[in-house]
Amino acid sequence: MYLVTMLGNVLIILTISSDSHLHTPMYFFLANLSFTDTSLACTIVPKVLVNIQTQHHTISYMGCLMQMYFFVALTLLDDFLLTMMAYDRYVAICLPLQYTTIMQPQCCQLLVSASWLCSHVLTFLLILLMAQLSFCASHSIPHFFCDLLPLLKLACSDTHTFQIMIFIEAVLAGVVPFICVLVSYAHIIHTILRVPSAGGKHKVFSTCVSHLTVVTLFYGTLFLVYFQPSSSYSADIGIVASVIYTMVTPMLNPFIYSLRNRDMKDALWKLLGWGKCSTL
Repeated sequence: MYLVTMLGNVLIILTISSDSHLHTPMYFFLANLSFTDTSLACTIVPKVLVNIQTQHHTISYMGCLMQMYFFVALTLLDDFLLTMMAYDRYVAICLPLQYTTIMQPQCCQLLVSASWLCSHVLTFLLILLMAQLSFCASHSIPHFFCDLLPLLKLACSDTHTFQIMIFIEAVLAGVVPFICVLVSYAHIIHTILRVPSAGGKHKVFSTCVSHLTVVTLFYGTLFLVYFQPSSSYSADIGIVASVIYTMVTPMLNPFIYSLRNRDMKDALWKLLGWGKCSTL
C-alpha cells in the first residue's frame, strides 16, 4: 500500500508538471493534494513498517510530538485543499464565463500558501498545548501512530484547555470547510439540474465524481474520529478510521482522479512514453 501510494502520487505530480495542458487551477490543486498525501504517508507508514519488522513498538516523546505535528498539519492541509477544489468546480460549472478571471494563477497560489500557513499555525498552537500536559500513568498508546485523542487519554493533568482548542480548531478547519464544500455542491447540483439533456447533465456531473468520492472518504472517517467527546473515544473505531484516511485514501486518490479523467490518462501515457506517435 505504501509503495502504491508513493508511486501513484508521484506520478500524478510528474504528469501534471510535465504537461502544459494540465497547468490549470484544478490540476494545480490536485498536484498539491498528491504532494500532501505523499507527505502524510511518509509521516505515518515508515514508522509503522519499522515497528512491524523489528517488533520494537516504541517512539521517543519528542518523536511522538513531531509525528503528531506533521500528521495534524498535513491533515488540515488536505482539508483546505479539498475545499479549494470544490470551489474550483463551483466556479467552473456555475460561473464558466468568469472562471479565468476568478481562478487566476496568482489567486490559486495565494490560496494554497494561505492554507499552508493556517494549517501550520493551528497545528503549532495545538502541539504547544500538548507539550505542556503531564503523562504520569501508562505510556502505552493504543494506536499505530501518535494521534491526538489516544495520547490525550493518557494525560493525568487538566486537559480542559486542550479540548477547547481541539473543538475550536475542529470548527475552523473542519466544519467551516465542510460547509463550504456542501454549499459549492448545492450550487453545482442546482446548475446541473437546469441542463436540458441527460447527456449534458452526466457530462457536467462526471467532472465532480472523483472529488466527491475523495471528500466522502476523507470527511466521513475524520468526523467519525474527531467529532465526538474524548471521553467516548473508541480505540478500535479510531484505528480503523485512521487507517482509511492515513493509508487507504492517499493510496486511492491517484486512481480516483486519473481513471475517470481522460486528460490525466493521456498525459500519463505520454509521460510514460506509451502515447500514440503522430505522423506527418
